[in-house]
Amino acid sequence: MKPQFANKLVAVLNEKIEPGVVMNALAHLSIGLGSVIGAEPLRLTDYIDADGGSHPSISEMPFMILKANSNKIRGLRQSAKEAGIRFADFTDSMTIGTYLEQIEKTKQTKEADLVYYGIVLFGDWEKVTELTRKFSLWK
Repeated sequence: MKPQFANKLVAVLNEKIEPGVVMNALAHLSIGLGSVIGAEPLRLTDYIDADGGSHPSISEMPFMILKANSNKIRGLRQSAKEAGIRFADFTDSMTIGTYLEQIEKTKQTKEADLVYYGIVLFGDWEKVTELTRKFSLWK
């Protein structure tokens, strides 16, 4: 029997961004959103191997990784905001120079001019499914 989860965790990454760069964005997104959500809602568990070794803080929930272009990610971000779904997003302005320069560049860039590298959503399983069902799996 497949376990049922109240919440769903989904990333949508920009398929046009070089893999190493988009994986870095996914790492930032996951750390940021995970710190806001916390261990209990994310169902983080320490997996123990047969030798008694711990593999800590792995989510029991599946984490779907999907793909889209920047404009579709922008639209998903807006839909998530409207639906009250928690999210973190990552844009091109967050990749230039130091973190202080990135903050300043983001502040100077209109939302419509940002290139979205990815977004991670966490929230009600059905709502997140509805928002993300049109996207393909990352392969």
